[in-house]
Amino acid sequence: MQRSDAGRSIEIRAESDLILARQSCRELAGDLGFSRPDQALIATATSELTRNILRYAIRGVIHARCPMHHGRLGIEIIAKDDGPGIVDVEAAMEDGFSTGKSLGLGLLGTKRIMDEFAINTAPGQGVEVRATKWRE
Repeated sequence: MQRSDAGRSIEIRAESDLILARQSCRELAGDLGFSRPDQALIATATSELTRNILRYAIRGVIHARCPMHHGRLGIEIIAKDDGPGIVDVEAAMEDGFSTGKSLGLGLLGTKRIMDEFAINTAPGQGVEVRATKWRE
């Protein structure tokens, strides 16, 4: 894990990295003054995004940044991989969609618990997901 004032980056290569990413992002959210419930939501979003990297791309990176917008402080979780990409993003964002053996709650659940959410992907070109939570 690398740490700087601008945030943190965690290389994702093994299941143990999921725990590190989750704890690191939760800790950063606490350092930024997020409430305990928001810290838990941020940790959950980080887990879901990390799990997708491990399941579909095998390796990638989780970046956590601390953006400011109109005087509001936030935490942005960026999950990047060079995996197969998502063929149909609309379908992937539907309740119950899963190409794996899961409940299909990862991306949609992450979108629901964060304030901002965006996916950049193309088949064969990996995935980048950006999910931001703003401090109240």
